[in-house]
Amino acid sequence: MSQIEQAVAQHYTTGALTDRVRAALEASGIDPDAATVADLKAGDEFHTGGVLATDNLIAQLSPTHATRVLDVGCGIGGTSRYIVDRYDSTVTGVDLTPEFVETATALSDLVGHSDKASFHVGSALDMPVPDAGFDLAVMLHVGMNIEDKAGLFVEVSRALATGGTFALFDVMGGEVAEPLAYPLPWSTVAETSFVDAPEVYKEAAAAAGLELVTETDRTEFALTFFEEVFARIAESGPPPMGIHLMMGETAPEKFQNYVTNLKAGRIRPTEMIFKKTG
Repeated sequence: MSQIEQAVAQHYTTGALTDRVRAALEASGIDPDAATVADLKAGDEFHTGGVLATDNLIAQLSPTHATRVLDVGCGIGGTSRYIVDRYDSTVTGVDLTPEFVETATALSDLVGHSDKASFHVGSALDMPVPDAGFDLAVMLHVGMNIEDKAGLFVEVSRALATGGTFALFDVMGGEVAEPLAYPLPWSTVAETSFVDAPEVYKEAAAAAGLELVTETDRTEFALTFFEEVFARIAESGPPPMGIHLMMGETAPEKFQNYVTNLKAGRIRPTEMIFKKTG
C-alpha cells in the first residue's frame, strides 16, 4: 500500500464502526440483530444522494441473478447489499480501508447475505480478483481518492469480461478551476484528493478499451439532495443512523464545504457508464 493509500485508509478509519452502526440502529428503534437491508440504507450508502443515487445508477444496468458484480471501493457494503437484495446478483467488494471491509462483512452477515456478498481489503489499482471474472463493475465516489486514473481503468478492464459494463458515479472537476475548500467527505487535505475533469476519466477509459455509453451531470440532483438534508437537520437534528458515522466529528463542515464547492462550480457529480469492447 502506497503512502497516499495509507493516508486515505486512515482518513476513513474512525474506530469501532460496526459497534457504532449497531448503536445507531438501536437508537433508531431497530433491533440490530434483526435489521434488514432497508434499515441500513440511511447510513450505508456513502456517496452523494445515498440510496437514491444508487437506485438511479443501478436501474440503468439491469443486473440479474446471474450477473457477477465487482464493487470497487465498496465502503461498508451498502451498494453491494442493494444489488444482492434487489437483483439477487453475486457481489464481490474491494476496499482500501480494513475497518470498512470488516463492517461490510458483519452487516452483510447480519442481513443474510453472506452467501452472495464477499468483501476484501485491497487497492483499486491492484484488486485481489481474477481476470475477466465479472460482468459488471460499479464504483461510487471512489475516484476522488485515486490519482492514477489510467491505472484504475486498466485494472477494472482487467477484471471485466469482454462485453462487461463499468458504471461509476464520482465527484469530478467542474468548470471553475479554483482550489477546493477542505475538509471534504473524501479528504481532509488536498494531498489525498484527486478530483479530475470528466475528460480525464474518458481518456483513461478509452486507453483501457472501455467505450463510453452514457455520461450524466448530476449537479442539480446533488444540490436538491443537500438542500433537503440540511432542512431535515435544521428541523429535527441529525438522525442516529447516517453517513456521518463514517466521517467523524467534522461531518457538518465536510458537508458544508461540499455544497460550497458545488455551488461555486468547482466540482461536478457525474455518472458514466462504459462497455468493455475487447
